Amino acid sequence: MSEDTADILIYTHPDCAFSAAAKADYRRSKIPYVEVDLAQQPDQIPELVKLTDGERITPVIVENGTVTIGYKGGY
Repeated sequence: MSEDTADILIYTHPDCAFSAAAKADYRRSKIPYVEVDLAQQPDQIPELVKLTDGERITPVIVENGTVTIGYKGGY
């Protein structure tokens, strides 16, 4: 999905069940998002760390400037 069509950015990691759940829910609801897979894009880790005050946690969801750490209570 292109950043032009999505207002949601999700930082994920393939070993994170909550990342998988977030992506599945967004797909099921047909809500477009842009995924930043940190295993494939390690250069994005510094941006993630800025958003989480130093933590390497996924998922981190950025929607219209609002940052949510975790998904449905988990990370």
